[in-house]
Amino acid sequence: MPIFEPSQWRAWLERIAGAEGVLDRLADPGDPQARAEAHRLLFAILATGYQTAFSDPDHPDFAPSVSSILNTVGVNPDFIYGAARIDGGGVYRLSGTRGDGVFVFLDLVAGGLGPMEDLGPSVGMIDLDACTLGPDGSFDILLGGERPEGHAGDWFPLDPRVVTIGLRHAYYDWGAGRDLRIAIERVDRRVGGGPVPAAEITHRLDRLSAFVERYATFALGYGQRQRAQGFVNRLEYDDWAGRGGVAGQHYYQGIFRLEPGEAMIIDTAVPDPVRYWNVQLNDPLWNTIDWINHQSSLNAVQARLDSDGRFRAVIALDDPGVPNWLDPAGRREGSLMLRWTGASSGPEPTLRIVPASELRSHLPDDTPLVTPDERDEVIRHRRRGAQWRRRW
Repeated sequence: MPIFEPSQWRAWLERIAGAEGVLDRLADPGDPQARAEAHRLLFAILATGYQTAFSDPDHPDFAPSVSSILNTVGVNPDFIYGAARIDGGGVYRLSGTRGDGVFVFLDLVAGGLGPMEDLGPSVGMIDLDACTLGPDGSFDILLGGERPEGHAGDWFPLDPRVVTIGLRHAYYDWGAGRDLRIAIERVDRRVGGGPVPAAEITHRLDRLSAFVERYATFALGYGQRQRAQGFVNRLEYDDWAGRGGVAGQHYYQGIFRLEPGEAMIIDTAVPDPVRYWNVQLNDPLWNTIDWINHQSSLNAVQARLDSDGRFRAVIALDDPGVPNWLDPAGRREGSLMLRWTGASSGPEPTLRIVPASELRSHLPDDTPLVTPDERDEVIRHRRRGAQWRRRW
């Protein structure tokens, strides 16, 4: 019997179509706008999944499963992501130059969100700044096997459970400085090989067709759970351990919901020291709100701290004329997340709803006024920087 049959193709399409049942998790399943956006998400999931569905541990490459285009599951606007499939029993070489970003993390995981994986824990983390770097930031790292005699670079053992290396490199000042350059190669086998066998293609497409419902359930379940647990205009703490989070990172997350004429003030101390921090807005489907054309996120360089050293931001539908406006792009509801990475503490932000017309009376007296022309230039600078930097 041939491996590919018309019935197989129909079975895949029917499985993908069955993912529409997940849309019952929407806050308002009957809202035509919400359903249209959820249908778009299902197509994005197919594209996201395909990025890594055919990754090969013998020919690894850091594939961009999320990006400014595939902005699903709360992708961080300051991060460039990659995922490379590997064999925990193999030996791999990482080489390149660090660049000028805030950090470069390599998370060794026993499972992840990709179509060929099931969720599993992180079993190792490499911080590139803890490795041997040349004067130009160059590195040469071996993973797995035994450390070769005479190898001048770093060597790390591999846990046999590792199936993926998750890459994150973070940038504060978008488009400025040098980007990371990184290559991964398997060195315990020769390069080469033939086409992917037909049976393996069928298996991977089978996993990809099932991935749509699994990923959509994960994405929509995020907001559904928070609403059910009462984290509306409230924040919860999470560390995302074993679910794609960075080790040692503090996350505060929740649902924002504004009524007409309202604004939300986010107010927090800033830990000292802190290696990296940001705040971002996501839509109700947990897609990060378009950060290229909207100031929907802020980081330590983009934000302005008040004279008392605190960070205050405002979520409002209309531009309130303050530096730290978080623009929800016309949405009265969505989710927000704040991260502290490498911080001496994890201060919890407070959220306060105020009348938009009285906003300035609830902010420090020296809060600057940002004019429409100034805001336009800020967004144009943001757009240029987002396009100048590497995005995938």
